[in-house]
Formats: sequence, C-alpha cells, structure tokens
Amino acid sequence: MSELIPFSTAVRERSSAAHSSSEGAGFMTDLMRGNGTREDYIALVAQHWFIYEALEAAAARMRSDPLASVFISEKLTRLPALEADLEFLLGDDWRDQVTPLPTTARYVARINEVGATWPGGFVAHHYTRYLGDLSGGQFIGKVMARQFGFETNGIGFYIFDEIADPHAFKDVYREQLDAAPWDAAERERVIDEVLLAYRFNTELFVDLAAAKAASAA
Repeated sequence: MSELIPFSTAVRERSSAAHSSSEGAGFMTDLMRGNGTREDYIALVAQHWFIYEALEAAAARMRSDPLASVFISEKLTRLPALEADLEFLLGDDWRDQVTPLPTTARYVARINEVGATWPGGFVAHHYTRYLGDLSGGQFIGKVMARQFGFETNGIGFYIFDEIADPHAFKDVYREQLDAAPWDAAERERVIDEVLLAYRFNTELFVDLAAAKAASAA
C-alpha cells in the first residue's frame, strides 16, 4: 500500500467493490425499488437491532482504549432509535418477535470478538456501519419514508439529530483514520476486517431473502 495515499482513501478504494456488491444484493435492491413490503423493511430493522446491540456494547468496552475511543461518539448511537422503531413497527412485545438470522449471529459474534480484543478490528466495523449510515443510509431512510408513509416513527435509525452536517462529520472521521498510528501490516488487517464487514452485510441480505421465500412457501 502506497504511503502517499491517505489510509481513509485506501480503505474506501479497496472496499468499493464489496460496498457495491452489498448495496446491489437482491433483497435490498427490491426494497429500494418499491418491490419490497413493509414486512421486509421490519425484518431488516430487526436484524439491525442485534448488530447495533453488539456494536454499541463493544463501543462501551472500547472507551478506555486510547486508539478506539477517538472514533466513539454518542452522536452516532443508534440502539435507542432502533428500539423505538421496532416498538412502533411491531408493538410493545417486539423483543419476543425478533430473532437473529444465521449471518446476523455470525456477524454479532465477530463484533463481540474484536470488540473485546482488537481495537483496529472494532474500528473497522464501526467505520463500516456508521459511515454507511451517514452516507447511503440517509437515502435509504428517505426512500423507506416515502414508500411506507413514515414521518419519523419507523425510520428513527436513519435520523442523526445531533449531527448537523454529516459530510463534515465524515471528513473528521476520515482524518482520524488517517492519523491512527497503525503500521502497514495493521492497516492491511483493518482493511481486511472492513471487507469482512461488507461480506456479512451482503450475506445478511441473502439470509433475509431466503427467510422471506421460506415464509411464502
């Protein structure tokens, strides 16, 4: 990896194909094109809850780490919004109605593992989820609102009330990535973990499509 390229640029360039593959997964494409149902959207929100429960528990553990703590911000916290969305979408007993799909369970296990042992790995998952939420996630939220008639209830996950300028926030985050004191080998490991996170996301969409097909059979 050329040292002339900022690390954040290297991460973005190396993961662009994986990112596109994840975005283009059939389940998500159908949902974005209006071919998905409200139940499809709810299924996605439910899986997000398991993922962010693990990620934000890992963030709580990583707050004392001098490297990882730089990236942690209360402004990014998504779990309360996800819980409010699920209560709106499914009712007070939503916890009894949601279960992790196989990919979600593997994804959560990996977040739990790196979130307890490896700051760079934690940052890789943190970066993949939250910068995605502040980028394409903003478009997804608007499309879901339009398709299903949501105002704020149901799409709170996509609303970052405490971040006035997502573009500026992402710029600062990338500067922090560039400043992280990782050597070349560790940077490669972090990029590999970002690619793994994208693979989990793509496989989750496959799982969601399979679960939908099984329920319709």
